Amino acid sequence: MSLSEARFHDLVDATQQAVEDIFDDSGLDVDLENSAGVLTVRFDNGSQLIFSRQEPIRQLWLAARSGGFHFDYDEAEGRWICDTSDEQLGEMLVRITLEQCGAELEFDEL
Repeated sequence: MSLSEARFHDLVDATQQAVEDIFDDSGLDVDLENSAGVLTVRFDNGSQLIFSRQEPIRQLWLAARSGGFHFDYDEAEGRWICDTSDEQLGEMLVRITLEQCGAELEFDEL
């Protein structure tokens, strides 16, 4: 079953807000910018994470130093799942954040 446009936007908005909250609460020196549905996380070492919504195909995309990843929302799991690796968004963010800035953060709610 495909997500409705409204549900898709609500899910992406909630996910991006949760990511912002986790970084805000982390104490890391990061710059967060959310503009036109794109959330950019800039680390003090110059690397960044970019979250963007792909409305026509109802995916959340993540660009990181290690590559680009596309996520579909799994209603049964209540999670964003990578369409190539089946890794949950939260699990991937733990790994990518450690790789890019050396910090171990928890993204359990994602």
